[in-house]
Amino acid sequence: MTARIFAYIVHKAGVVDDTAAELFAAAKKIDAAASPTAIVVGTSAEVDAVCTSVAATFPEVWKIASDSLAYPNAELIRQALAKIIPQGSIVLVPHNHFGIDLGPGLSIKLNAAFVSDVVGIDGIDGSYLKAVRQEFGGAVSAHVRCNIASGAVVNVRPGAFKPADAAPVAGTVVDKSAEIGTLTAKRRYLTTIVPEAADVDITKEAVLVSVGRGIGEKDNLSIAEELAEALGAVVSCSRPVVDAKWLPKSRQVGSSGQTVKPKVYLACGISGSFQHLAGLKGNPFIVAINKNPKAPIFQVADVGIVTDMLEFMPELAEKVREAKKVTA
Repeated sequence: MTARIFAYIVHKAGVVDDTAAELFAAAKKIDAAASPTAIVVGTSAEVDAVCTSVAATFPEVWKIASDSLAYPNAELIRQALAKIIPQGSIVLVPHNHFGIDLGPGLSIKLNAAFVSDVVGIDGIDGSYLKAVRQEFGGAVSAHVRCNIASGAVVNVRPGAFKPADAAPVAGTVVDKSAEIGTLTAKRRYLTTIVPEAADVDITKEAVLVSVGRGIGEKDNLSIAEELAEALGAVVSCSRPVVDAKWLPKSRQVGSSGQTVKPKVYLACGISGSFQHLAGLKGNPFIVAINKNPKAPIFQVADVGIVTDMLEFMPELAEKVREAKKVTA
């Protein structure tokens, strides 16, 4: 394979997103011998620290520093990337809200193919990239072949690729800021609306018992609360539970809710859409409980239990309480 692989690095307040290491793992799935290049975009005040952090994983980091990029405007960043990325390259972008905005237009500017929501990569077959993506809300895993003769932009689902344990490297940082020229956009950042303070901050909890549509009705939330109490955890949820007004928005995990980094995550009656999984960071130990054996959540779970969650959760809570008595 001769195509060069780039990874767009997401960061916030100087902290590198977990997807950076995941994109490196995805690049190695494309080509085990690949030496992927990271691209870090932001203001002059923040990119240097981010580049230093990313250089511990990627052998080369391209820096684009501009005060016009204080807010990640995909319209501006597409222009910047199109000016520096060589034709025929493969560009990996996280499949989050920003990546969905950035990826398609970038592929057009690069005259490259585009593949969204990739959850698996089977390598290269001639001039084709073999990938797996999910359709119909995760009900179908589609195996696709993408012609990369002119390059490709690949949106990779967060959490789909486990970062490999590897020794830190001493990557080289290359400043590409002078090459992007003047950037103009028809839209501009106005303000950020901060949500009201919640009774519980699920972003700081080590263990979460998260419930989805499978909880059935509001009265059944008490079952999840009993399990959470036994585990010393907190109840969180997916979007359907919030839409039904059974739990407040502050308890929602996902791209339109909170981003959490628990050590253990119990996904109870949650199908596992990419919107929900986008809210899981830090490589938690995922236990999935779902009566649908084909639920997408099982593809990322460390432990999968195919059963009725409303019957299983009380039994698990009782076993946890019994175990506590033995060790007390």
